[in-house]
Amino acid sequence: MRAARRWLAGRSLRTRLVFALLALLAVVSVAIGGLTTVALRHFLIDRLDAQLAPATAMRGDRPGRPAFPGNGPGIPPGLPSGAVVAEIADGRVTAARTLTNSASSTDPFPDEQSVPVGEVAALAALPVDARPRTVDLGDRGDYRAVARQYWDGRVRVVAVPLSGVQETVWALVAAQVGVAAVGLVVAGAAGALIVRATLRPLNRVAATATRVTELPLDRGEVALAVRVPAADTDPRTEVGQVGAALNRMLGHVADALSARQASETRVRQFVADASHELRTPLAAIRGYAEVARRGRDEVPPDVAHALRRVESESTRMTSLVDDLLLLARSTPAGRSRSTRST
Repeated sequence: MRAARRWLAGRSLRTRLVFALLALLAVVSVAIGGLTTVALRHFLIDRLDAQLAPATAMRGDRPGRPAFPGNGPGIPPGLPSGAVVAEIADGRVTAARTLTNSASSTDPFPDEQSVPVGEVAALAALPVDARPRTVDLGDRGDYRAVARQYWDGRVRVVAVPLSGVQETVWALVAAQVGVAAVGLVVAGAAGALIVRATLRPLNRVAATATRVTELPLDRGEVALAVRVPAADTDPRTEVGQVGAALNRMLGHVADALSARQASETRVRQFVADASHELRTPLAAIRGYAEVARRGRDEVPPDVAHALRRVESESTRMTSLVDDLLLLARSTPAGRSRSTRST
């Protein structure tokens, strides 16, 4: 059982559904076949018992009629070929005869022959209560036998073979196995087609999810328009519930991406506007610093140094502003931000 579970764990849902269907059909087939076989066997045995009842009551059931005419037990009419009639005395079989072929329309006189008492010694162990029982006679097979005591004290046993019953039962079992095997093959093929058709909407839902994974959602303005078809979003079905849930999730993701894009656009616009606004005052600062440093009037050394620092820092600030402007204008696919050492 564990091995089967491990084997099924790595299989697709389609395979597991078909396997479960076949397993259920196999169990039902075995149950029906078993009940049918048992019922047929009981029916056939009851029919044999019905043949045994009059056979044990035909002779010797009242004084004045011998239970065993002649030198031994005779075969009553109406019994099948292979039937055995035995005489029991002192707890052992004293005589037995068997029917080699039963009477028919072409041969109204059945053939009888003696049976070695050792072959049917098991008949002596039957309870003498006129109730049919199954007895194993060794090489002769199983028999259905009845033992009855008559007015003269002797016991008569009539037994009919169960070979016909067993052959019929085995023929039924073979037919059931063949029909069940063919039925399982047909059911497996039909079940695979039905399961495939039933799971086709689920395949379409999976295909939609696969297409979403192939979209470039990490850059640029994203238009997430992929959705599960409306035919696969019926809330009355399990697959439809999955499709509807996936559509809701995609809508939520699309809204989040749109909000992210809008926020990024606002940030870029702000950076671009700020860069434009900062370039003019920085250029003015740098220009005034150059004019003051190159003027005719002598300035103290510390003031000259401060002016040079103002000029260099304004140049550096201008470079940073240019980088910000370039960053704001660049696309996410190809950002060309300059890096400068501080």
